[in-house]
Amino acid sequence: MGRDSGSDKRPGFRRRDHSVAPWIRTRLRTAPGAAVALALLVMATACLAAAFPRAVERYEDAGLRQAVVDATAPRTSLQVSAPQPGNYIPQSERETALRPESMRKSYERVLNVVERPLAVDSAQSVYGVRNINNLEAAETWLPMPSGLPAQMSLAAQSGLAEHSRPSAGRLPRAKEPVTAGTREVEAAVTTETARRLSIKVGSVIHVPGVQRAPLAVRVTGIVVPRDPEGAYWTTQPLLRTPSLIRPPTQGGEPEAYWLGALLLSPDAAPVLLGTPGEPARYWLLTPDPAALTAHELSRLGSAVASLESGPGLVKVRESTDADTGVSTDLDEVLASYAELRSGVRPLVSVAAFGTGAVAVVVLLMAGRLTADRRRTELALLRARGASLRGLTRRLLTETAVVALPAGALGLAGALLVVPYGRASYAVGAALAVTILACAALPLRALAAHRVVGVHGAREDLASVRPSRRRTIAELTLLVLASAAVLALRGRGTSGTSDEALDSGTSGDLGSSGDQLVAMAPVLIGVIAALVLVRLYPLPLRWLARPAGRMRGAIGHLSLARAGRTSVSTVLPLLALLTALTTAAFGGSVLAGVADARDRAAVLNLGADARVEAEGALPAALPDRVRSAPGVREVTPLSIAYEAKPGAGVESVPLAGVDPEGYARLAGRTGLGAFPADELKASPAGGTAKSGTGSPSPSGADGSAKAGGSGSAKAPLPALASSAVADRYGTHPFSLRLSDGSDVTVRITLVRDLTPALPGTDFLIVDRAGLSTVAARPTTLLVTGDQVSGGALRKTVAAGTGADAGATARADVRLRSEERARYVDSPLQSGAERVYAVAVAAGSGYAVLALLLALVRAAPERAALLARLRTMGLTRSQGRRLLVLEALPQALLAAVGGVLTGWAAVRLLAPGIDLTSIALATPGGAPPTGTAALHTDPASLFLPALTVLLLATGIAAGQAWWTGRRGSVRELRAGDSR
Repeated sequence: MGRDSGSDKRPGFRRRDHSVAPWIRTRLRTAPGAAVALALLVMATACLAAAFPRAVERYEDAGLRQAVVDATAPRTSLQVSAPQPGNYIPQSERETALRPESMRKSYERVLNVVERPLAVDSAQSVYGVRNINNLEAAETWLPMPSGLPAQMSLAAQSGLAEHSRPSAGRLPRAKEPVTAGTREVEAAVTTETARRLSIKVGSVIHVPGVQRAPLAVRVTGIVVPRDPEGAYWTTQPLLRTPSLIRPPTQGGEPEAYWLGALLLSPDAAPVLLGTPGEPARYWLLTPDPAALTAHELSRLGSAVASLESGPGLVKVRESTDADTGVSTDLDEVLASYAELRSGVRPLVSVAAFGTGAVAVVVLLMAGRLTADRRRTELALLRARGASLRGLTRRLLTETAVVALPAGALGLAGALLVVPYGRASYAVGAALAVTILACAALPLRALAAHRVVGVHGAREDLASVRPSRRRTIAELTLLVLASAAVLALRGRGTSGTSDEALDSGTSGDLGSSGDQLVAMAPVLIGVIAALVLVRLYPLPLRWLARPAGRMRGAIGHLSLARAGRTSVSTVLPLLALLTALTTAAFGGSVLAGVADARDRAAVLNLGADARVEAEGALPAALPDRVRSAPGVREVTPLSIAYEAKPGAGVESVPLAGVDPEGYARLAGRTGLGAFPADELKASPAGGTAKSGTGSPSPSGADGSAKAGGSGSAKAPLPALASSAVADRYGTHPFSLRLSDGSDVTVRITLVRDLTPALPGTDFLIVDRAGLSTVAARPTTLLVTGDQVSGGALRKTVAAGTGADAGATARADVRLRSEERARYVDSPLQSGAERVYAVAVAAGSGYAVLALLLALVRAAPERAALLARLRTMGLTRSQGRRLLVLEALPQALLAAVGGVLTGWAAVRLLAPGIDLTSIALATPGGAPPTGTAALHTDPASLFLPALTVLLLATGIAAGQAWWTGRRGSVRELRAGDSR
């Protein structure tokens, strides 16, 4: 007999049911706390997921724009140039081609050729005509340092009025049409040109002409650049600042002449055809940094390449001249940025995958917790005839009513917190989180209630054995994790080929192999969690047997219950191990970056601060610096960078030091420690030990095994770098210093690094063996815990200004400032911030997973304590029972987290190079040293100890709270627990 779905009122029958809304209202009123908790979890997760891609896009775009700005306009501008029109063209047409109207039309056509996403800043882009060959000026009143006449460059560039203001006179203009035969034109000069070349308003400068009289250029105004650092003036620096040119000579006296620029009116450009300067047309297109985006980097490179030597160049020549060329270094700037990004992206992806995995586990645990708490209710509905589809639909609707608004609020919060970036990725991430939150509870209920039954079977490890499917899944994860680790060790974090770098797509984690590499720490945690869950009940059961023969039941009962833990322990353990592995990996990355920057700063300076001058410092300055705030010790150095060994032309940097203080400094900084006695000069002749022994490159004390006897004329013992020791050996050799004195040295110590001189070439001697002039200190290495840069600079300025013996102004550099120099790009600093936030978020989710696991077991533990109290269990015994029961699982997670984190760092370290994110320097200069990944003990043990303390603390708190409550509810008849 079939069921009448239209008249039967029992829930779950297949009929059109309008009771979903009352069901949802009833459920929300019954458990408002659970609904609010789910909403907060979904909102926070959706906010983090939506903010992540926007934050990454923001710092990547900022890094690209900063790279373009730092490269300066001469490198990044697109310089379109064309020669003067050919002589076979009528003169009138040649002059017309140089007039402003023709130049402007060509400029507009060239702008139309530039392809998106490359955008041109029209306010800083210019066009004009200039002479390629400089023209000698006949005026003798112009400065002539060595008797050579000054030379001039004539430029008729657009936009002079918009980019400058007159400080004297007026801007140049053309009163009548200018031709190649015009005898006189007007020009302006900048204040810097006027000051250095002694030019005034009204000055007339004559330059040679071709088949005509010399051209007279009358200066009508002196202008001040409105933005001296703007592209208008920096693309051609000569327009703003004259240069002192030193032509090469063949051994004679060096010669020099001044080269300046005269700024003509654009209407006067045709007059350049009457000079021997080979006039050329140019269009300088300055890219707009604000319009550049990192996600279009490959298209940017293609657009630049097209203009330089592709279809774009063909169109440019059609718009200007058949011989037009385009040159720029913008492609090199983009390639340098792509290389930096390729080293940063995978590291951030590791943190993103780790945190994302933990967040997914927490959402699944939240759905499982709700399904387990409502197991009886859902089983009863199934027993009364509810269909599986109808039950799943009700649970999905119930969860969606809470999760959808929460996900929307999280997305809105992300858009407000990170108001930059494309919204599509943020919407997709928030939507994925919301869908997962909505599906967790229905899917868990669907799996648990496929078969109708009121009482479910036990799900602890004593009754549920791992199935073949689970074994196959674990083996599959093991293979994936092994493949990821091997790939990362072999390829490194960039995971890109040279071809990918050249194409501008380096660093994109678009391939499955790159994603597998980024998931390697996560997969290591996953495998460890699955293995530990299988293995850890065995030792607990073994311990439970001898514990059962001891007095008291607390130890035996706690071990027995911990050994029969529920199968659902896999999810919280998976979350904890994944989070601890990611935290250890991330903490090690951040610690490695910080250590590399500290090390590089010390390598460059040699101490906490460095005071250096080209000449001698005042004799009293070391004592004054010693009294500055925060200074503990000062080590004077006498550095000669041009010491020449023997009769050779090569030079070797030589530093004279006080052996005692310098040895302490070298030992403290870890830069080539050595025994001070091995470097001291003997009192007799200012020398130390002499012999025929060879230097020891890396012995216990680093000293040479010298033999023989010393003499009054014995050479000075020297500490040298490996390269210098290989060149000059252990035999004595002489050095000629810049003051004309000679000193004989013999290498007795070899070190790879030393505080006084960075680099691979150096010699260190006792300055007591140098001449009086050569021994004067030129550098001070300052050591102190809290060296104040302002106070130190003030002390040095006062000390050098008060002493007439100082030959040069001292430069003061601090290690903290040198360290900050390596955080040059927003790409680096932004990646570090995102990485730290991701690791912190993953740790927070791990704590939440632990709380959810304890909350799930709270009713069962409360019932156990209530029943045991009826048998005489005291409150203190109850607390010990819960703490001892929770301790094995917490200890398992803590120890497993430490081991998996250590293993992840050790396994992946050979393939990870932190140099790009740690030591990038302005202008793409090579970094000082390298940055390798190493294990950070604090990142390993602190999160693990936090998990251990939190788990035991929550268990103790639960026991205390349960003891204060009555036991009626837990002991009532019919309670399924």
